[in-house]
This record gives sequence, structure tokens and C-alpha cells, in this order.
Amino acid sequence: MGRLQRTLSNVSEESGTESGRVAVVGGSIDYPNQPAIVGTAALRTGSDHVRALVAENIYEIVASHSLNLLVSYYAGERFDEGAVERTRDVSEWADALVIGPGLVDAETRAVCETIDSVSIPVVVDALAIEPALEADLSNAVLTPSGSEDDPIYETYGSLETFTEETGAVITLTGDVDEIVADGERLHNETGTSALTVAGTGDTLAGITASLLGQGMERREAAELGAWILGKSGELATAEYGPGVLATDVIDSIPNTIR
Repeated sequence: MGRLQRTLSNVSEESGTESGRVAVVGGSIDYPNQPAIVGTAALRTGSDHVRALVAENIYEIVASHSLNLLVSYYAGERFDEGAVERTRDVSEWADALVIGPGLVDAETRAVCETIDSVSIPVVVDALAIEPALEADLSNAVLTPSGSEDDPIYETYGSLETFTEETGAVITLTGDVDEIVADGERLHNETGTSALTVAGTGDTLAGITASLLGQGMERREAAELGAWILGKSGELATAEYGPGVLATDVIDSIPNTIR
């Protein structure tokens, strides 16, 4: 707790300095709002710029969400080999990358090639987690929720073994959020039952990516990201009660950091 408080104080003190750029690859016709949720959470955590890269058919939807969000698109309706080069270009601009939120039916090879070819830290979320298991995850934080960790168990037997063999870090969301790194499992102490509402997993991905883009190591970003999400959920629930929304949690992030 004390170490996280000190780290959180550093984030707050550095507000106003150059705080990194985050790229977000996600969304689909079924889940067009996820990239905007991720991007807004990253901005509220202190990132200077966020650019969402989405399929052409949802570009207008995502671009209409916020004047603060930069948006680009790749051709077609599916994340495939043709989208990889566009992702590389955006990643050269960014300090951290999120891939997966709402990314329905992405090609496994395209996801793996993207992760393998970028040099910045990557947050692998939601629908990209299973295809990403064939990639080099030594510079990645995975943020599974619910059954999204099933493919990891099926392949590696446990999350601890997975992190030891791949070098990945995991933030597992649930009743109690857990961080798994280097074969060790830690429990996050903040949070509320209201954080089961849709969009909070996307919020966590955005927070974590923002911290990575600001220069934090992956384990530290995973721990602090879960802590910020939980505390922001507590603040939002205190204000809105059981009807709290993911956007309410995002709006509470600056108060948590302060």
C-alpha cells in the first residue's frame, strides 16, 4: 500500500509534463464503443494523446465519441494482415499499445505479428488474449476477466506458470482483482461490487496502458492500475450508488490520482 501511494504521488506530481501517448486497436460493429472507453480512461490517467485505430466501418462511430480522442482506421471490417502495417505505424508514434477490446474475429496471425513487431509495451485485452498466446508476451500485460483466462489455463495449467514461462504480467479482474507476475500472485485491496458493470475491463486496460506510456515497469503498472480502478470505483459508487457506470469510474480517476 505504501509503495503504491508513493508511486501514485509521483504520477500526480508529474501532471503537466509530457506524459506519453497511447494507441488503441479494438472495436467492431458489435462493440464499437470499447476503443473510446479505453482511450478516455488513458487520458484521464494522464496520457497526453490517445489514438484509436479501428476498422473502417466503425470509424465514424468511434470518432464521434470525443473531441479529445484521435482516431484512424484500417481498411475492411476485420483485423487481419492488412491492418498490421497500419498498427505498426501508429505504434511508432505511441509509447504503449492496447490491443483487443471489442476486437471481434481478429486473425490470430495478425494479432501475433502485431505484438511481435512492436517495441513498446502492449496491453493485451479481451478478445485478443487467446490469439496472442502464440506471440512473444515478454513485454505485455494481459487483462483478462471472467472466462478470458480459460485459454491460458488450458495451455499452461496455471497463471503462475504462464507468467514464469512467457515473462508476461497478468491483471485478472473479478470479485477481487489479482496481479500475477514472475510466478507470484498478489491481491488488490481496492474495489467495489459495482465494478462488474460493462466497460470497467476496458477502463482498466486504458489506465494500465497510460501508466506504461508514462514509463512505469509492467508489474508496477499492473498493480497501480488495478489500485486506481478499484479506488475510482469506490469514489464513483459513493456518488452514484448501485447505478454507477464505467464512465463514472473514468471521471473519478483524476480525483483518485489527486
